[in-house]
Parts: sequence; C-alpha cells; structure tokens
Amino acid sequence: MTGLLFIRHAETDMAGAFCGHSDPPINTAGQRQVVHMISTLTSDSFDEIYSSDLRRAVDTATLLSHAFAASITTTSSLREIHFGDWEGLTWTEIENRDPDYARQWIEAFPNLPAPNGESIIAFKDRVLRQVNRLLSLAESKRIAVITHGGVMRVVLCSVLGHTDQQAWEVTKPYCSSFDCPGLIIPGRSCQ
Repeated sequence: MTGLLFIRHAETDMAGAFCGHSDPPINTAGQRQVVHMISTLTSDSFDEIYSSDLRRAVDTATLLSHAFAASITTTSSLREIHFGDWEGLTWTEIENRDPDYARQWIEAFPNLPAPNGESIIAFKDRVLRQVNRLLSLAESKRIAVITHGGVMRVVLCSVLGHTDQQAWEVTKPYCSSFDCPGLIIPGRSCQ
C-alpha cells in the first residue's frame, strides 16, 4: 500500500488553549488515545513516519514507531501555525486581554494573524511545500504523518478539496486521521 496517512497528535495538558509552537508532551489521556488509535491500524503498515518536531507529535510518533517498527523523521515544516502572543492562552484569556483585536481576528479569519504570529499564507506555503515532498515519496511507499489539526485542515482543504467545516469535523478529535493518496493529481498538487 502507498500514500500518506495523516494523524493528529494525542492530547496534552494544553488542550483548549492556542498551543501552536508551544511544546508540551502528551498527557496520560493522550497515551491512551495513541494505544487505541494503534489498535485501529492493525491491518496497516508503514515504511516511514514523518512527524512535526514538536514534542506532542514526536511522543505520538514514537509510540506508533514502536508498534510498527518504522523509523521517524522529524521536521519543523509540519508544525502547527505559530500563534505569537496568543501561544498558551485560551480564547477567554485572549478576549479579556484584547477584545478589539480578538473581534477583528474573528471577523477576518483566517486572514488576520494572531499578534506576532504566523500569517495563514506563510503557514499554508510551509505546509504545502512539505506535503508535496511527502506525496512524491508516497508514490512508492506508505508514510504516516504525525502532525497538528491546522496542518491537517490545510491538506484536507487545499489538496483533497474539503470545505472548512468538513475539515474541522475530521480533525477535531485527538489522534484523528485520514488518508491522502500517494499520487500528485494535476491541478490538485500542493503548489
């Protein structure tokens, strides 16, 4: 079997906050989530695992690597969007700190970055360049990609043609996953 299997990392103690480039490990619930996810993948196998270099993704990838005896390559290209000054904050904390900017951000979403954060254009460009490389590799092998909800939503919308709402529903749960074929489809490539 070839192609990419995208998997969202397991839960951390920062659940409910804008985690972005923050680097918490997975928590006990997250460890259980990975064990459950692995049990659902028993008929699958992987030639390689690519992971965001953030600890919550690496922790998830490491457990998957042990179960499937696959090597892990980490890359910062698969990181979540950087939320700048909002890193580690909940939405309530953000609204309390700067209600005017929070309102503007909601109205302009996704085109207005968090203060001192990464723009959506830079984020998508970073993610899609990496995914295009992985799709090329996946023409001849099966690759698990351990990453973040935002990265997965970019792939679902930009590569697979999902709506924002569909992508949100697929990526909400920790350890959620979806397949991406190993063929770069003309007009749908990650350019």
